[in-house]
Amino acid sequence: MLDVIASNQPLRIAILLGLFALVALSAFVLFGAFGRRASVRGELREIASGNKVSPAGQSLTQRRDSTWDRLVDGIEKAGLNLTDTKSDVLRDKLVAAGFDSPAAPRLYTLLRLVLVIVLPTAFVAYSLTSGEEISFMRLYVVGSFCAVFGLYVPALFLRAKADRRRETIINGFPDCLDLLLVCVEAGLGLEAAFDRVGREMATSHPLVARMLTIMTLRLRAGASREEALRRLADDARVDEIRSFSTLLIQSDRLGTSISTTLRVYSAEMRERVERARAIQHA
Repeated sequence: MLDVIASNQPLRIAILLGLFALVALSAFVLFGAFGRRASVRGELREIASGNKVSPAGQSLTQRRDSTWDRLVDGIEKAGLNLTDTKSDVLRDKLVAAGFDSPAAPRLYTLLRLVLVIVLPTAFVAYSLTSGEEISFMRLYVVGSFCAVFGLYVPALFLRAKADRRRETIINGFPDCLDLLLVCVEAGLGLEAAFDRVGREMATSHPLVARMLTIMTLRLRAGASREEALRRLADDARVDEIRSFSTLLIQSDRLGTSISTTLRVYSAEMRERVERARAIQHA
């Protein structure tokens, strides 16, 4: 194999370019990560010492997202288009998995592209350094398998993460309904009940608490209750949450009791969760 590479100049150039691209990309990612962490630490020290006030409405998560935005924007300006042909479908899958950043679809495409290049290159480099005699057919087949693996493993990870997120939300939502029912029967309005439950569940069920908090902020920003409930269902991407939102919207339109609606749906959802757990353990 080494003799073949030594006698084939285009192959040597291709391998060297691949290794250079791998090293350059790794260095870029590492320096970017270290630089971002150092920047966040510096800002935290300045805020803690009182010398700097964080800009209004801007959190550390938003700054992290803007860093990823700058990364993908810089790559696209260099001439590499990271827009997926089915961007709407990809966006729905990413939101269902919990990746709601605007840069998430382009970062996902970039990750797949990097894996398609890096994995076969790593296999070729390992084959050259191991000293074993490897046939061209084996090199071609295993390299192709590595490329296909790098192309599809992000999709498998995305599906698994979406399933885990959906299961976490479903397991935590019955407790949310019980707390909502207690708050409504205690005399709180629906907006105040959502706010109180979101704060109470921040530790036990953070995903559900985050969705309720976002919904409360939308209501305070002037969104109608129907619009906020529909966007809650869109953010969750879970059928049970969508049914809950639809039920509350219909109850609001018809003027029926919110507490009765919550009590009935809470009992139904707990029955569904227990039935699903029984099927899994059977």
